[in-house]
Amino acid sequence: MPATDASNPSENQPLNTAILRLTVNNHPGVMLQICGLFVRRNFNLEGIFCSAVDQGATSCIWLKVDETDKLDQVIKQLTKLEDVLAIEERPDARAGVSEMEAMMARIG
Repeated sequence: MPATDASNPSENQPLNTAILRLTVNNHPGVMLQICGLFVRRNFNLEGIFCSAVDQGATSCIWLKVDETDKLDQVIKQLTKLEDVLAIEERPDARAGVSEMEAMMARIG
């Protein structure tokens, strides 16, 4: 991921980027299933952030992906995965994702 300017992170987020929020069952192999789906569809993930929620029973996965004609198909395929409980497109989260990227660039 390219470094971003921390002065105004929301300006660095391309408008053709989609932010997906997935709620998934939290157990080994779920991330592999999700990433494998993107690989099989030849679709690049620009960023991934995952955190356990609900006392560890589920996880929230944030995906930063390019908006292309394949995005709708990938979302349809994600809904078919047994461990994916919910999917939301979150255009309102672009600024927050940019802030996280800037923070990671500073500490990384």
